[in-house]
Amino acid sequence: MSERSEGITLAELDGMPLGKLTGVGAKREAGFAALDVHTLYDVLTTYPRRYIDRTNSATIAELMPDDQGMVMVEVASVTSRRSKNNKRTMVFVDVKDHTGQMRLTFFNQAWRTKQLRAGMTAVIFGKCEDFRGSRQMTNPIVDLIGDQTGRIVPVYPNSEKAGIGTAEISSAVRETLRRSSQRGLGDPVPAQLLQRHGLIDRATALNHIHTPDSLEQVSHARRRLIYDELFRIQVALVRRKRELEASTVGVTHDPDGELVDRFLAGLAFDPTNAQRRTIEEMFVDLRATAPMHRLLQGDVGAGKTVVAVAGLLAAIQGGHQGAFMAPTEVLAEQHYSSIREMVEGLEVDIDQTLGQGSLMGTRPLSVALLSNRTTAADRRKIDAGLTDGRIDLLIGTHALIQDSVGFRSLGMVVIDEQHRFGVEQRAALRDKGAGEAVPDVLVMTATPIPRTAAMTVYGDLDVSVLDEMPVGRIPIRTTWIRVPFENDEGKLDLTGVDAQAEPAMWQHVRGEIDAGRQVYIVTPLIEESTKLEASSAEETYVRLQADELQGLSLGLLHGRVSPAEKEATMAQFRSGRIDALVATTVIEVGVDVSNATVMVILDADRFGIAQLHQLRGRVGRGAHQSFCYLVASGATEISVSRLQALVDSTDGFELAEIDLELRGEGTIMGERQKGRSDLKLASLRRDRYWVEKAREDAFSVLDTDPTLATHSALRAEVDALLADDETDFLLKG
Repeated sequence: MSERSEGITLAELDGMPLGKLTGVGAKREAGFAALDVHTLYDVLTTYPRRYIDRTNSATIAELMPDDQGMVMVEVASVTSRRSKNNKRTMVFVDVKDHTGQMRLTFFNQAWRTKQLRAGMTAVIFGKCEDFRGSRQMTNPIVDLIGDQTGRIVPVYPNSEKAGIGTAEISSAVRETLRRSSQRGLGDPVPAQLLQRHGLIDRATALNHIHTPDSLEQVSHARRRLIYDELFRIQVALVRRKRELEASTVGVTHDPDGELVDRFLAGLAFDPTNAQRRTIEEMFVDLRATAPMHRLLQGDVGAGKTVVAVAGLLAAIQGGHQGAFMAPTEVLAEQHYSSIREMVEGLEVDIDQTLGQGSLMGTRPLSVALLSNRTTAADRRKIDAGLTDGRIDLLIGTHALIQDSVGFRSLGMVVIDEQHRFGVEQRAALRDKGAGEAVPDVLVMTATPIPRTAAMTVYGDLDVSVLDEMPVGRIPIRTTWIRVPFENDEGKLDLTGVDAQAEPAMWQHVRGEIDAGRQVYIVTPLIEESTKLEASSAEETYVRLQADELQGLSLGLLHGRVSPAEKEATMAQFRSGRIDALVATTVIEVGVDVSNATVMVILDADRFGIAQLHQLRGRVGRGAHQSFCYLVASGATEISVSRLQALVDSTDGFELAEIDLELRGEGTIMGERQKGRSDLKLASLRRDRYWVEKAREDAFSVLDTDPTLATHSALRAEVDALLADDETDFLLKG
């Protein structure tokens, strides 16, 4: 594929300070800095947030009282006065267009007298009111657009405090485009890719998004520039992936041995098709010479641990060791217990250098647990067993990455709930491989994110998805118990509230406990808070003992409980001596008690969708029907959407898509984005098609040119616009 590198590049523009533009002095440069605009590249990628079509825009005469509207006006006059007590400033701005007049009133915004002058053109947006027979808006949004004569007028994001608005940005954009046209704008994207997708060239796209003659031109420009943003990110990720594969030596495994076969055959259930597919995807990586770097996404209860153990056993049967790191001691101990049960009876060939073992030449597979609760004596035994190879699999918390922990031959690393570890922590475990060989790495998460987001956030990882639940799993029944809330007028809002629903819920809880089952009650706070009107764990614990669950055995668990108390409480809950566990989100991940059948989440509107889904996943793990109650008011539109989504679906991947729609990609992208690679136009929600195409194109370019030697302009652009620390972050993560 060829590229066209003539003309000035975005990388060059990124090296040119804003002060190069005429009329941009130190004061205006500081104002632009408030908008995070520092270079000419930043100017060109400060895109309009909306457009005014002068041939189809509203007029003052068309605005009706109580309507929200946007209209282009000319400022006629500006006056101000202070209130009688001299504490409030009111600014009155009379505006007009060819159909009529209107007054804008601003409270406590004295700076408007400096911002607005007679004769200026502005776009205003607000609620139209009728005041003594005349139209008025109070504190509307104002965009100064300058003397723009085009049919389509762009409106830019502004910083009124810094004195930078549409007029200033538009002026800077136009001068940057004019001066760039002397050399022309370079376009490093191969022409074949543009032709394949019907995309316009970059210079046309930048001109049309800033100075369009029609909204159709805007649409074509956005499509090209969205592709550019996504393509750059994917090229950076795929290039680092290829560099890792080419520059590091992995541990080559043969997963087709008897140990893995005996493990799978000995399971008490048949693996799902999704588990078998995912295991084979992982085995393809393990057979390769390059180290595996794979993400395993699976919903709560989808069976990720079975997949992970199959991979670890593939490493162990080749004479290597495995490590399994979990974020909490509770989860590490639970994995230790369940994995030991899974591998019970499995044997491995004796390492003859140890001079140990039975006459048959095999020994039992050895699994050890290392956490902060491990005694000094046990730690010494573990250290010795790791060094001489007698311990095959080490399970633990971040204690695994301590300097004193050394493996004889670490072949595979599994990191559970990977987002709960820091980058350096994850890298430190991977770096414990013997010699130059880098262990294979499988990172797992039970918090699914949409496929297109995974391609962008985890683009340097191969992604496997467990999208099938084990046979016989009974779906959890979820009910939203609406409670009253105080609205903006100070009155109780009883919309959808059934006064009998909450008492009936507690009656059902008692019925489940009477039937021998157990219950979780989750609250968002540890102690009562005067600032947050949310149920606290301690207050709820005391209340339930005296009221709804009087006479039953209750436990209390939160982040301030000591490790010893926490373990004692969990041990009692697992054994059934505690009927109901009142807890904060410390039980979100890792607490697995199959006898628990009810999850009550108080103030559920204080939690996000992913957190609610994780909490719900603590039940539904046994043979009995399980229930989840979401006790919440639904005081906001987004909380109503969130809670209803949980009621309607138990599919974590479907909920992840809904969450992306509700929250936007900022929350998902936040961990990996640090400024320059922000998606300014592209949306992982709207632009799923382009995410996939950009990734395919990145592979097609790098598969034929791994170092981008023949795509030098593209390489320079990616290097300049995507900071090294970001791609390093992704590589380590």
